[in-house]
Amino acid sequence: MSQAIVVQTTTGSRADAEQLAEILVLHSLAGCVQITGPITSVYRWKDAVQKDEEFLLSIKTTEQAFTPLAELIRKHHRYEVPEIIALPIAYGSSEYLAWLAEQITTE
Repeated sequence: MSQAIVVQTTTGSRADAEQLAEILVLHSLAGCVQITGPITSVYRWKDAVQKDEEFLLSIKTTEQAFTPLAELIRKHHRYEVPEIIALPIAYGSSEYLAWLAEQITTE
């Protein structure tokens, strides 16, 4: 079984977050996507400190699906450089992790 991971990205609106979440689940690259927000993000962009309201997507998937998932995020994301980071799931219930693995297809 491929290692379970959580991929994070942010969007500038709830509508964009929901649309991206649905695309990822429909393509079987995510078992579940949770949307949190609005959150406040402070970051440097083009030599200036920015502060924006964003929505955080926590995408449950597998290492095997990371590359096609990241490509799909880039294709449908409005940001020039979207955040796409992956965090390992060190522990989880065997039932949940089995369910997650069943949801992901990378063919």
